[in-house]
This record gives sequence, C-alpha cells and structure tokens, in this order.
Amino acid sequence: MNQRVSMVLRGRDVISILDLERGELERLFEEADLMLRALEEGRRLRLLEGYVMATAFFEPSTRTKLSFQAAMLRLGGAYIDLPPEHASSRAKGENLADTIRMLDSYADVIVIRHRLEGAARFAAEVAEHPVINGGDGTRDHPTQAMIDLYTIRRALGHVDGLAVGVLGDLRYGRAARSFILGLTLYRPKKLYLISPPQLSCRREVLEKLEERGVDYEEVASLDKVVSELDVLYVTRIQRERFPDPVEYEKVRGSYRVTGESLKGAKENLVILHPLPRVDELAFDVDATRHAWYFRQARFGVPIRMALLKLVLRG
Repeated sequence: MNQRVSMVLRGRDVISILDLERGELERLFEEADLMLRALEEGRRLRLLEGYVMATAFFEPSTRTKLSFQAAMLRLGGAYIDLPPEHASSRAKGENLADTIRMLDSYADVIVIRHRLEGAARFAAEVAEHPVINGGDGTRDHPTQAMIDLYTIRRALGHVDGLAVGVLGDLRYGRAARSFILGLTLYRPKKLYLISPPQLSCRREVLEKLEERGVDYEEVASLDKVVSELDVLYVTRIQRERFPDPVEYEKVRGSYRVTGESLKGAKENLVILHPLPRVDELAFDVDATRHAWYFRQARFGVPIRMALLKLVLRG
C-alpha cells in the first residue's frame, strides 16, 4: 500500500489538508520519520539532486519559507526565490498568472503564499508543475496542519482518541482552520473550540466536523475544559486578517495561556502553537513539560522534506 500511496502523491498539487487521505498522511509521516533520522545522524541526502523549487511568497514568512528552502537543500536540490514586489516585475504591474507561468518554466515545484483566498488553487490551475500552498488568506495552510498532526503523533504516539482543544482566532486563522480540518481525517475523542464569540469557527468548518462525525463543543473559556485536554493548540489573533481594525481592538488580549492557567492540566498535556506568538502564550509556559511548539517548528523541515520527495519523486 505504501508504494501505491507514494506514487499517488507524485505530481500532485497540495492546496488543502483535505486533498490528502489519511493513508497518504500516514505515508508522509513515515517518510518524515526517515528524514528526521537522517538529519539527526547528519547524513547528506541527494534524493532531489537536479530538482529546483520556486518559493513565491507574497506575504511575510519565517518558518514556512525558510523550512521549505532548508528542506530542498537538505535533499540535495536547489531553490529560486521570488523577490519582494519592489524588486520584481510585480512593481511594473505583472499579474499573478504571468508570474506563476514564469516560475513554472524555471522550477519543478512551486510553493506559494498569498494574502488572497484561492490564490494557491488559481496558481495550480495555471502551472503545469505541482503547486504547494504555503498559506492563502484566511483559508488553508496544509503543510502546517501536517506538522501539527505529526507533532501529536511524535509526542503521544497517536492522534485517535484524544481530547483536543483549539484556542484563539478560529475565524480568521488559517493554521487553526487547517488543523481542525486535518483532525477530521482521524477520530478524536472530542474537539473543544475555544474562542471569544467574535472569533468563533466559520459555519463551513463546523459543517465539515458534523459531516465527518467529529464530536465538538464550542466554549468561551479554557478554564472550563483544560483538565480534559490531551492537546491544546493555541493561536494568536490574526490582526492582519481583520477587515476592520476597530473589531481587532475589541478582542485584542482576550485570552492568554500562562503557567497558572495550566495548573489543572493533565501531566502529559501537549501544547502546540504554529508561531509566531504575540501575548496569547506566556513565556513561563516554555519551561513546562507541556511546551512542544519549538519542537513542532523544528519538525517543519523533515515534514516538508518528505512532502517534496513524495510529490517530486514518489
């Protein structure tokens, strides 16, 4: 089955976490385990020697962009990077379609991040080579969800049967949205959606949870459910996504996880955060055994190595 799944992934676009089935995710995680072991052992890999990746980031990024570039280099490949707008033909008015066609002629795979929802899917329609979504607007961030699920698997050994809380901006946060949708590929014991009312989950996400039989509950406060959780996924308020700055100010600072707020938590609670953080996750949590978010960020390289390998070579 693994060989069949590997070949199915070859040449595929990855726009949403739901573009993959559970078996494909598990194959990806097995491959990531091998990549992680190679990195830890300092082995040099040449699996993608001769391949070129294009990174087209129309929005700021640290972890996603750099880990994709590091992943390609670690596999023996190379990358080209679209310059900022002022230093590229976009400053002359070049449209997105023409930019993607140009990158498609230079590279074997394109990783795109864009502020507009649907931009990655549009790029996939234009390009002949595979397109991987590095985040589009408030909608999808599939490789972040892969990292999140992989981290839970590394921390607790499995994803099924866990009580998971997702805290924060569930309306505008693409990382939270993708993580929640990724959980529908598994069988969580219960999903707690924790947010101020203004930042609650969109209806289409709730409908997907219901369609796939995921037991969920919307709650306003972490205090009410912290003792139940095996995993707590924390996200910042997405200030840059708010259509009205006044609305952002109304919810700014409305939740914060501290060492004190975790006193009733299970001993093996795993705390994740896609980063960057602002003030929603206190620094005193870093010293607790619950903090997995820096390891989570580190897993970005082996996960993206595995994905690039499977998409380009199978």
